[in-house]
Amino acid sequence: MKLNKNDINNLDYRFKIRLINSITGPKSACLIGTKSKINGTNLAVFNSITHIGSNPPLVGVIFRPNEKVRRDTYENIIQEKFYTINHINSKINERAHWTSAKFDKHISEFQSCNLIEEYIEEFYAPYVKECDVKIGLKFKEKIDIKSNNTYLIIGEIINIYVDSLFIEEDGTLNLESSDSLSVGGLNTYYKLQMLTKFPYSRIERLPIF
Repeated sequence: MKLNKNDINNLDYRFKIRLINSITGPKSACLIGTKSKINGTNLAVFNSITHIGSNPPLVGVIFRPNEKVRRDTYENIIQEKFYTINHINSKINERAHWTSAKFDKHISEFQSCNLIEEYIEEFYAPYVKECDVKIGLKFKEKIDIKSNNTYLIIGEIINIYVDSLFIEEDGTLNLESSDSLSVGGLNTYYKLQMLTKFPYSRIERLPIF
C-alpha cells in the first residue's frame, strides 16, 4: 500500500481513523481516574499519554475538542486539579476497555465496569485497585494545539505506587513483569515482551556494525 496526502484524505472516514491511529505503533494503555464534587468518580481509557520530562516529573495527555462530545475526564482535571494514571493489565483488560463507552455523566465507570476505587494517603482522585502501576498527578498546564484544536494537559507526578519487584536496579520499570499492556489504534491490545536492554548510548561505546 502506498498513500500520498490526497489518497489519505479520500480514504473511507472510519478506515482512515483506524489507520492513522495505529500507524505510529503501540502506545501505553492506561486508565485515568478523576473525581467531581458534583458528579462523583470517572474512569476512562487513554492511549495518548506521553513522557514530558523527569525533573520535574511531568506527563502529558492529549484531549480532543470538547465542542461536540462531553469530556468528563478533561473537565474534572481542570476543575479539581488531581487525577491518576493506572496501567491496564491483562486481568482487567476487557473491563478497562469498556470504560470508553459513553456513560451518563452521573454514572461512574468504576461501578459500571466492576473496577474498585482506591484512595491512598488521602489523595483526592481515585486509583484503580486492580492496577499494579499507579501514578498520582496534579494539573500544571494546558497547551492549546491549534493544528487540530486539541489540548495537551500536563501534570506533575506526585505519587507512584508500584511493586518493587517490577523495578530494575537502574530504576527502569519492567513492563513485561508488571503485565502492562499497550494498544494499537483504538481497540487492539498487546502484551509486552522485553527483547533486550542496551547500555546508554555514548559515542565511546559505539559498536562496530
